[in-house]
Amino acid sequence: MKINCIAVDDEPFALSLITSYIKQTPFLHLIGEYTNGVEALKAIHEQPEIQLIFLDIRMADLSGIELARIVEQTGKKKNLRIIFTTAYDQYAVEGFKVDALDYLLKPFNFVDFSKAATRAYDYFIMLEHSLNPASTLNNARQPEKNYLYLKVDYQLVKIDTGDILYIEGLKDYVKLFLKSQDKPLLTLTSLKGLEEKLSGLSFLRIHRSFIVAVDQIKSVTKNSVQIGNTTIPVTDQYKDGFTALLKKWS
Repeated sequence: MKINCIAVDDEPFALSLITSYIKQTPFLHLIGEYTNGVEALKAIHEQPEIQLIFLDIRMADLSGIELARIVEQTGKKKNLRIIFTTAYDQYAVEGFKVDALDYLLKPFNFVDFSKAATRAYDYFIMLEHSLNPASTLNNARQPEKNYLYLKVDYQLVKIDTGDILYIEGLKDYVKLFLKSQDKPLLTLTSLKGLEEKLSGLSFLRIHRSFIVAVDQIKSVTKNSVQIGNTTIPVTDQYKDGFTALLKKWS
């Protein structure tokens, strides 16, 4: 799914940064960038395909808050969402009064941007399913692939969870070992955070430092699993889930 978005900011450097972040994000499609709210409002009326606005709050002529209120009155609120960007945290309350999807406080980095963008992605996925229940039913019959979006080497990478062999935690980083790649991917996140994202899928935490893809386990012992040529130990803290797995195998 691609989300059609525009960026609005009266500061050239800030606008350039936001558009560069958008272009690095696989599920975002930039269809316009504007230096003031009046131009952006005109584009919104002329381009109904716009779904998401990265919007500066403090601008001349027409502020981001005023633009958001106009959008709200047009009845487009459900299909057109806003992520505010501003250097002034005192506008946060006003931003949430107009039901902004998220709020980015300048200066923000790509990780902060990615979190807000992913929240928008999740919103539009839910919206699509609510508007197309038949599509949701078909997805239940033929499950849609699950993906993670993780920052790797200064870009957001889309990873098919079915490609994951196992995950190793390294303090503030994790390594993802994939079937399709010889070398693991290194990403700045926590193992606990990934465990939450993978909840409900066929993954099992068996060690303080390891999560494994259950479908990729080749063999097991009482205290370890084998994935490919790698043996991964099971610690007592995570024995309950592993014991349940052993029962299924036996």
